[in-house]
Amino acid sequence: MATKLPHLPPTKYALGLHTTTPELGLVISDFAEDPRTHVWNLGRDVSSHIHQYLIDLIQPQTWTDLAFIAVAKGPGGFTGTRIGVVTARTLGQQLEIPVFAVSTLAAFAWDENSKNPKTQPIIAVEMPAQRGQVFAAIYQIATDNSGIIALLSDTVFTPEKWQETLANWHTEYQIIKATSGLAATVSSILELAYLDWQQGKRPHWSEALPYYGQHPVDI
Repeated sequence: MATKLPHLPPTKYALGLHTTTPELGLVISDFAEDPRTHVWNLGRDVSSHIHQYLIDLIQPQTWTDLAFIAVAKGPGGFTGTRIGVVTARTLGQQLEIPVFAVSTLAAFAWDENSKNPKTQPIIAVEMPAQRGQVFAAIYQIATDNSGIIALLSDTVFTPEKWQETLANWHTEYQIIKATSGLAATVSSILELAYLDWQQGKRPHWSEALPYYGQHPVDI
């Protein structure tokens, strides 16, 4: 007999943030009838405007209506990623609710699977990094769409090493390139967190850590 997964209590919502690119992606949802998603191209002004956009987004709900928060942890831009994770951690601490830190690449793979359900279940994701390198990972979509599994966790590669890794990969896969529209996958950030929440995971806000992958400057 299949286990019935829990749903959010009535009147409760979850909040998702995506700040790893010059775009800001926010979503609030009760996973029933009221998802609200917005994306703004703020460039370097994310830190100046994120709090006001958050306040505007959650209305008519209030902060106390939130059951958990999900945030894109990177890879991505250093400053933007830090802003998103710090904001999520601060809210989680103040509201005493779980904070889920979700890979930018995992969310991109999940979004691809959501748009194309017949996608090969093993997805290799690559994204440009600084200094001619690439961020990359390989994920597997669970057979029942209950989540995503990292077969190769987010890693920084030289293009040559990444191609060598793919050439030696032991199963069929589909490769996708995360080059634009990442903030729009904020809904996937929240969906992946909700799947973990349904499995009983309740990560403490202090566990939400950014993944930078690279030092922001040459050393």
